[in-house]
Amino acid sequence: MSRPPIPPFTPDSAVLKVRAAEDAWNRRDPASVALAYTPDCQWRNRAEFFAGRDAIVAFLTRKWARELDYRLIKELWAFNGDRIAVRFAYEWHDDSGQWFRSYGNENWAFAGDGLMARRIASINDLPIASADRLFHWPAGPRPDGHPGLSDLGL
Repeated sequence: MSRPPIPPFTPDSAVLKVRAAEDAWNRRDPASVALAYTPDCQWRNRAEFFAGRDAIVAFLTRKWARELDYRLIKELWAFNGDRIAVRFAYEWHDDSGQWFRSYGNENWAFAGDGLMARRIASINDLPIASADRLFHWPAGPRPDGHPGLSDLGL
């Protein structure tokens, strides 16, 4: 199975890869998201380390059960060969109704078939008021006309 675009990345293919990842995560389907990763993909998410699609599904299931009404925007930061760096922000609320904006960076390394073989994420959470939210679209992928991170001043 391959997952285009495949490395080596160009400016256009790197942007497509980032947007495809953003769209997949905004669908919040752990099993579907996990298929973008190699079966033995290595992850670091904050201080959690794990490997493999089953672990990815378990992690994302826990994440989206806790991070409610999740909306994510990713932006290409840099790329070279089989690697892409992104910055991102996402908004969510907990079960008490407290909203957060989480900011982060990810480093991705891809196998030749375009599946991600390694994901390293660093993330910080900022409590925000509901009135300070910036990501207002229906559940699912961000609409094409919605501003990106740079456009929003993030």
